[in-house]
Parts: sequence; structure tokens; C-alpha cells
Amino acid sequence: MPPLLTRRQDDLLFVTLNQPDKANALSPGLLGELTTVYRKDWRAQGVRGLILSATGSHFSAGADLAHLRSLREASLEENRADSAALRGLFESVLRQDALTIALVHGACVAGGCGLAGAHDFVVASEDARFMYSEVRIGFVAALVATYLPLRLRGSDIRRVLLNPEFLSAREAREIGLVDQIAPEGQLHDAGERLAAEVLEKASGESIARSKRLLLDLLGCSLAERFDLAQEVNAQSRLTDDCKRGIEYFLEHKKTPNWRS
Repeated sequence: MPPLLTRRQDDLLFVTLNQPDKANALSPGLLGELTTVYRKDWRAQGVRGLILSATGSHFSAGADLAHLRSLREASLEENRADSAALRGLFESVLRQDALTIALVHGACVAGGCGLAGAHDFVVASEDARFMYSEVRIGFVAALVATYLPLRLRGSDIRRVLLNPEFLSAREAREIGLVDQIAPEGQLHDAGERLAAEVLEKASGESIARSKRLLLDLLGCSLAERFDLAQEVNAQSRLTDDCKRGIEYFLEHKKTPNWRS
């Protein structure tokens, strides 16, 4: 079976992890295919949202064990190359201009948890469980730590990275790791409803520019943050979407349905 499935429906692209016999572990092959998909300029092709889900009983068990075994005798340079591939995946998800939604069921562990959390929204089934388990095997969730501040406050970041225990969907929602919980059997419907809700209300151009800004603001001083924000504020006013939105509001006294 192909490790990754894709299906387009109108302005949505459905991406499915498809290695249920391996609990959708992030093997080099699966990781590479995911990165290729998320690096594409989907908005240029009319796609406004990507929805990621998984087959089988679990979303993802994290790193592929066979691949981890092969790295035990690897050199520093080999490990740097492998780390660069994982960075490429997370960065491709974070920098995808289209809206991204992860649908999580079952176990979502380590790198799998990092993959889900890199998406703009996470919708979890009631049976979903989340854990950053890296320190359990003497590893460090270093790459994930770069963007967790977009979701979690500092004390919760320390908690999930230093004291690895499974969090229920409800516990994950309380700290911001999950945005919505879907009733049993309704995970995909909930994801599609969320995509429709956001894409009808929000300009695709504004979504893309807002996502880029939030990433660029990480780690900047206050003055640098204001400089970036001021420039984005000014440039966004010149976009076709902004001109259309203002014109539509002035004419109809309501905002446009951006998906129509």
C-alpha cells in the first residue's frame, strides 16, 4: 500500500497517513512524501485547505523503530542529515500557506504529536491520546520546541516535554494542544465543518500572511515585532483580497463569503 494517500475535493486536499500496520510511524519514506505534499504551493492550484488524517487504530506512533535502530551507530553528520529531514517536514507544514487541519484519533506520540501540532488546528476524537515521549528514550524534542510556543504557554511546554505522560483529548484541549473534540465517529465531519467555517469567514490571502507573520514573530524583540507587524499591516492593505473585502463591506454592510 502507498504510505500516503491524497484526494482533492473542490478547494480541500485530504491527506491520509496510510501505514496502519506500523501505527503510521514516521518512516523516511512517509516523511519524505509528506514533506513533498506540504511544500507545494496549493493556493496557486485553488486549494485553500489541507486536512490530514490517518488509517488504522492510531494517528501516529512517532519515529519508525527500525529507522531509530539504524541510527545507533550513525555519525554526527548522518544524524544531522536525518534531523534536517524531520525539520523539513515540520517546517513544510508550518509554512504551508493554505489552512491546515489535523484529525487525530488513537495514539499520537512523539514526532506524530509534533506533526499534528504543526497544523493550524487540531481536531481530536474522544479516544485520542497525546504524548511527547522523547525523553523516555534519552532523546530531546528539540525541533518541536521551536514552535510549541504558538500553541502552549511556557509552563505547559515544560510539563509535556519533561514529564511525558499520555494526555487525554480533554486534557490536551485544556492546554491548547487540541482545538476541538469530535464525538465518536464524527471526526472527519468535524474537520470538514471547521474548514468550511474558517474558509467562509477568512480571506485565503489574509490567512497565508497571518501564518507567515506568526512564525516570523517568534523570538523577536518587541521593536522587531512591531517593525514586522507594521510592514505586514501596510502591505496587506494593497492586496486584492483587502480591496475586495472593504468594497464588499461598504456596499453590503457585511463581510464576504470568501469560499463562494
